[in-house]
Amino acid sequence: MNVPPFPGLADSNRKRFIGFRVLFNSRFYYPVLAVLFLDLGLSATQYTLLNFVWAIVIVVAEVPAGALADRIGRRPLIIASAACMVLEMSLLLAAPRNGGLTLLLFCLANRILSGLAEALASGADESLAYDSLAAESRSHEWPDVMADVMHWQSLGLCLAMLIGAAVYDPHLMNSLMAFLGSGLRIDQGTALRFPIALNLVSAAIVLWLAVGMREPAAMSALPRPNQHAANDWQDIVDAGTWILRTPVALFVIIGGVLIDSVIRLFLTFGSAFYRLIDLPEASFGFIGATMAGLGMLVAPLARRLVRSSSLLRNFMILTALTLAGLAGVALKIPLWGVLFAIPLAAAMTALGYIVSNTLNTHAHSAQRATVLSFKGLVFNLGYGFVSLMFALALRSLNGERSSEQAFASAIEVLPLWLLFTLLLLAPMFRRHLAELNAKP
Repeated sequence: MNVPPFPGLADSNRKRFIGFRVLFNSRFYYPVLAVLFLDLGLSATQYTLLNFVWAIVIVVAEVPAGALADRIGRRPLIIASAACMVLEMSLLLAAPRNGGLTLLLFCLANRILSGLAEALASGADESLAYDSLAAESRSHEWPDVMADVMHWQSLGLCLAMLIGAAVYDPHLMNSLMAFLGSGLRIDQGTALRFPIALNLVSAAIVLWLAVGMREPAAMSALPRPNQHAANDWQDIVDAGTWILRTPVALFVIIGGVLIDSVIRLFLTFGSAFYRLIDLPEASFGFIGATMAGLGMLVAPLARRLVRSSSLLRNFMILTALTLAGLAGVALKIPLWGVLFAIPLAAAMTALGYIVSNTLNTHAHSAQRATVLSFKGLVFNLGYGFVSLMFALALRSLNGERSSEQAFASAIEVLPLWLLFTLLLLAPMFRRHLAELNAKP
């Protein structure tokens, strides 16, 4: 009897990388993210500041984690990231509702572990998957891998949004219980735990996927320098110097963070915006699923843009989409204002694809994880800074108005902020227009 050969390492790591990315990012509490923390008992200001702490943790840990991944291997960092995800979800599940300081400490620990999980995985997972392909002379398949990630992640997000919003609604859950003939009744305090519990199950699967990944032989055979801190810092300095001296890499990181930070801030408050424009909470899951499903449409378009258009042209398209979306959101049109979130979700998805493809293509294997971690650091630093500014704006406006009115006024600044920062960026790369406008 012929035994089928074991699948190649590149194919095995590719499948596990896609599964890791999908489950790591498809979180069941995303459609109710803001209202979940508020319903637990936090204030809007506390929630915003916790997100700032989350970003700071990533800023502190991201680049050292990338350098460590380049030095000792990517697999240990990926496994540690998955373990942090299990712990963060366990803490959030156990957090006491309306627990005052105790609740705040539980949520603070959750945000710290969540940021650490992001930092440890950032760069390491992509580098392991990319190097697995490169070891078999298949690096040209990377755009297809990222397109698959976008496709399956969109499907995963769709399901997570629909299921997460459904189980969060006690009325829907009670109707389901009655239909099944059960006399059990669920209140909001119980229902808000359901998306978290589902995510804990996902975290356990993520850990299983991470443990099954393997380093490519080409990377395992590389001689490792002495594991001294001085060498680690030199690796970080070398990667940072390469970015500063490579206009394409510097442009994609700086331009990317300006767009990413404002979109991510809006998406973080997505459920609060939907409430503001009079959408019922039952619709949040369908809205989130629709936004997530855009990835299946955006993936082939982004792949075509990467292969046929210049980096500068692609960023001009992303900028136009983002400004249009933010300007529409600032109008706060009842019900129909949700349509302006569509270009924002599309731009966010395409941005991740373009940035990943550009950096993986240009970075050397020996410093790829560190370069990608620099990207993650800058992106999260930008998000943290914008979150802090937004929190300060909310705090100042809260003195005169309600929290909802303060939020409604604060989001009007987002398109102006993006336009201002992009205009500051333009003169920095004026001398490199030919390189940025070069066709692939």
